[in-house]
Amino acid sequence: MTAFPDNGQQRAELAEIAALKKEVAKLKAERDVLEKAAAFFARKAT
Repeated sequence: MTAFPDNGQQRAELAEIAALKKEVAKLKAERDVLEKAAAFFARKAT
Protein backbone atom coordinates (compact mmCIF):
# COMPACT_ATOMS: atom_id res chain seq x y z
CA MET A 1 0.00 0.00 0.00
CA THR A 2 1.34 3.43 -0.91
CA ALA A 3 0.68 6.76 0.72
CA PHE A 4 -0.48 8.26 -2.58
CA PRO A 5 -2.20 5.61 -4.70
CA ASP A 6 -2.94 8.00 -7.61
CA ASN A 7 0.71 8.91 -8.11
CA GLY A 8 1.02 12.01 -10.29
CA GLN A 9 -2.71 12.67 -10.50
CA GLN A 10 -2.68 15.27 -7.75
CA ARG A 11 0.17 17.15 -9.40
CA ALA A 12 -1.78 17.36 -12.67
CA GLU A 13 -4.87 18.58 -10.85
CA LEU A 14 -2.88 21.24 -8.99
CA ALA A 15 -1.38 22.43 -12.28
CA GLU A 16 -4.87 22.67 -13.80
CA ILE A 17 -6.14 24.60 -10.77
CA ALA A 18 -3.20 27.02 -11.04
CA ALA A 19 -3.89 27.55 -14.75
CA LEU A 20 -7.57 28.15 -14.07
CA LYS A 21 -6.80 30.65 -11.31
CA LYS A 22 -4.50 32.52 -13.70
CA GLU A 23 -7.25 32.56 -16.34
CA VAL A 24 -9.80 33.82 -13.80
CA ALA A 25 -7.47 36.68 -12.84
CA LYS A 26 -7.01 37.61 -16.51
CA LEU A 27 -10.76 37.52 -17.16
CA LYS A 28 -11.45 39.70 -14.10
CA ALA A 29 -8.92 42.26 -15.35
CA GLU A 30 -10.55 42.26 -18.79
CA ARG A 31 -13.98 42.66 -17.19
CA ASP A 32 -12.76 45.64 -15.18
CA VAL A 33 -11.40 47.32 -18.31
CA LEU A 34 -14.67 46.73 -20.15
CA GLU A 35 -16.70 48.12 -17.23
CA LYS A 36 -14.56 51.28 -17.22
CA ALA A 37 -14.88 51.63 -21.00
CA ALA A 38 -18.66 51.21 -20.82
CA ALA A 39 -18.89 53.84 -18.08
CA PHE A 40 -16.70 56.21 -20.10
CA PHE A 41 -18.82 55.88 -23.23
CA ALA A 42 -22.05 56.12 -21.23
CA ARG A 43 -20.89 59.47 -19.80
CA LYS A 44 -19.72 60.67 -23.18
CA ALA A 45 -23.04 59.80 -24.86
CA THR A 46 -25.11 61.91 -22.46
